[in-house]
Amino acid sequence: MRLAPQETRTYLVTAVTAQRRRLFQVTATAELLVQTILNYRGQGKFLLHAFVVMPDHFHALITPAPDVSLEKAMQFIKGGFSFRLKSKLDVWMRSFNESQVMSEEKFSGFVRYIHENPVRSGLAAEASSYPFSSAACASLDPMPFHMRKPGPEGPSSRKPDSGA
Repeated sequence: MRLAPQETRTYLVTAVTAQRRRLFQVTATAELLVQTILNYRGQGKFLLHAFVVMPDHFHALITPAPDVSLEKAMQFIKGGFSFRLKSKLDVWMRSFNESQVMSEEKFSGFVRYIHENPVRSGLAAEASSYPFSSAACASLDPMPFHMRKPGPEGPSSRKPDSGA
């Protein structure tokens, strides 16, 4: 299978639980999903830029590894979580939603959207106090280099010395 160039492979993804069951209201279940996501990130399956686990869905901003399709990255997360949960019931809706991220503005906007989700939903007073979000944990993977706006380059952009 041929994959798209890495420069076009950053996505905001959203997956919803089956019947919108509020599985992640239970702390242990929310923690298990966070551990699953971080585990696959640690295995190099994708870069993880931001995430939040809400009571019945999650959002993540990811860049799949060069040899991993977006569908496979989501299979790791959703399937890996389902396997660890060992539920006899369906865990996830079959599909997921994705929005491709092509600019620094979109990337930053999606990070804000993800982090503010618990605040908008009344689950936290501020983003950093919600425990199942990248807003509350150590930094993750930075914005992909190709999205960053070019800054001033070279010595011509420096202010002249004052002669002191």
